[in-house]
Amino acid sequence: MANLAIPTVDFSPFFIDDDDQDGKNNAKEIIKQACSDYGFFQVVNHGIPRDLIKRALKLSQTFFAFPDEEKLKYSPGSAAPLPAGYNKQPEHSADKNEYLLMFPPQSTFNVLPTNPPEFREVLEELFTYFARTGEVIERILNDCLGLPPNFLKEYNNDRSWDFMAALRYFPATETENNGISEHEDGNCITFVIQDEVGGLEVRKDGDWIPVIPAQGTIVVNIGDVIQVLSNNKFKSATHRVVRSKERSRHSFAFFYNLQGDKWVEPLPQFSEEIGEAPKYRGFLYKDYQTLRMRNKTHPPSKPEDVIHISHYAIST
Repeated sequence: MANLAIPTVDFSPFFIDDDDQDGKNNAKEIIKQACSDYGFFQVVNHGIPRDLIKRALKLSQTFFAFPDEEKLKYSPGSAAPLPAGYNKQPEHSADKNEYLLMFPPQSTFNVLPTNPPEFREVLEELFTYFARTGEVIERILNDCLGLPPNFLKEYNNDRSWDFMAALRYFPATETENNGISEHEDGNCITFVIQDEVGGLEVRKDGDWIPVIPAQGTIVVNIGDVIQVLSNNKFKSATHRVVRSKERSRHSFAFFYNLQGDKWVEPLPQFSEEIGEAPKYRGFLYKDYQTLRMRNKTHPPSKPEDVIHISHYAIST
């Protein structure tokens, strides 16, 4: 039987006690093992104020409780890499949720609500904290992979494509409970805050592990970009959301992303320099993101036709 829990990492050595080298080393070991196995872990003492998280979830509940005509005032504009603003999954989609998506606070793509009045300010503050935590985890992954100092930071130095979504999942019906279908994330690193309803599950060794909500905890998972760069040394996490019958589920997901014009391919440190063949052909990140968006806007009739990172895998 697999160990049906995901590891929890104390981040206080990175945010509170910078001199705690033993604490940092212990955290890195846990993260390295988790990323090698299945790409998921949780963090506490991560520097994001608990009160801010509570306010964000509360205001999100208020916003999504508004009538559709109010929410649709914040529908996406054009030209953004992803549809920034309010969106609802189409009726034919297997995913049953609505969401509000934003880019960095200074982005001209954003279409943020003015109602409830404090929501925009709280969203922008939460985004800023998430971005800082992303930089810390990026440095940790850099060390765990044995890359030169600041390698990932210099490779991924444009934060303009980072995005955050506030999500509401509708209650399950008698016949189906899918919130988001089984998938991996296409970006670098994802953070999730979920309310007490829960529903997030991660797959490990063929088992689905429920991620039990805990106040002050952020769930972290590795995305496809890190899996490709590391030539499968680190795993992109497979996960899903299962809906509850009793009530809606509210959550926030932050995507520490990659700018669209970046070229993605296995790094030489994990391929030719160690005598291993690259497991993926290179690609422009924006091309992959376009394919993934098409999965959502035009869902394939057969599950095997959904585009995953395996689309770029090199057959051996």
